Amino acid sequence: MLNKLAASELVLNDDGSVYHLNLLPEDIAEKIILVGDPDRVAKVSKYFDKVEVKKNKREFYTHTGTLRGERITVMSTGIGTENIDIVMNELDALVNIDLKNKEFKTEHSALQLFRMGTCGSVNPEVQVDNMLVTQNVVGLDGLMHFYQDYEFENEFSKNFLAQFPYPKIKPMLYFADWAEELGELYKDAKYHGNTATFPGFYAPQGRQLRLKAVDDKFLETLNDLGVTNFEMETSAIYALSKLLGHKAITVNNVIANRRRGEFSADHHTSEKNLIEWVLERIIK
Repeated sequence: MLNKLAASELVLNDDGSVYHLNLLPEDIAEKIILVGDPDRVAKVSKYFDKVEVKKNKREFYTHTGTLRGERITVMSTGIGTENIDIVMNELDALVNIDLKNKEFKTEHSALQLFRMGTCGSVNPEVQVDNMLVTQNVVGLDGLMHFYQDYEFENEFSKNFLAQFPYPKIKPMLYFADWAEELGELYKDAKYHGNTATFPGFYAPQGRQLRLKAVDDKFLETLNDLGVTNFEMETSAIYALSKLLGHKAITVNNVIANRRRGEFSADHHTSEKNLIEWVLERIIK
C-alpha cells in the first residue's frame, strides 16, 4: 500500500480538518467519550473544569476540555454503525495520519474510546436504570465484511454462530470484545454482558408497526444465545478499534426491558446518573 493518500481517499475541509468531524489533530484528547445524541455532548461537558474546543458539523458535535486537570473529549456520533465507520476512521486519521502531507505516521497513537449510551435488554432478569458494560458484541449490520484482515473469534462467537437459526442474516454477523484494561474501570457495574448491535430500530429490534419482523421470537432467540442487551453502535466501535489499534469500551444505561415490556420511568435521571458514574471513573 502506498504511503501517500489521494485527495479522494482522505477528504479534508478547506482549513485542513477531517471532512465530517470538522476537527484538527489538536482538537481532540487521547480519551474520548462517544455519545449518540448531539444534545448529550453539553450534558457531559458541563462537568468539565473548562471547555477549550467546541466544534460541530452535521450530527457530529465535539467538546474538548479538562476534567480534574486531564484533557478529555466528548463527541456525538449520531445513530448507527455507518456513522461509527466515519467517526472511527476520521478519529484515527487525526492521530495516525499526517493530514498536511497525507502520509501515514511512522509511530502509532492509540486512543481510549468510551461509548456512553442507552440500551434495551433482552434478558428478563436485567433491571432498568442500571449500568451494563459490554464484554462481547455481535454485529448484525455486516460493516466489517467490507474490511480486509478483520478476523475475531472467541467462545461467545463460536457458540453464537453454531446455534444462530437465521440463514439470511448469518452471513452479516461479525464479533468483537472490549478492551479489558478499560473494563477494570467499570468492574463495579451492576451488569456485564454480551451485546447485539442492530442495523435499525424497528424490525431489527423486533418492533412491528405496519411491517412484520422476520420472527416474533427474534429477541428471545438472541437471549437464548447469550445476548444480554442491544443497541446500534458498539460492534463497529469495538471491531474498528481492534483493526486500528485503539482501546474501546461501552457503558450503557438500560432504559428498557423488552422481554418484560418495561421502560424507564425517568430516563432523564438515568442519563444524569450514567454521565456522573462514567466520568467519576474515567479519570482518577
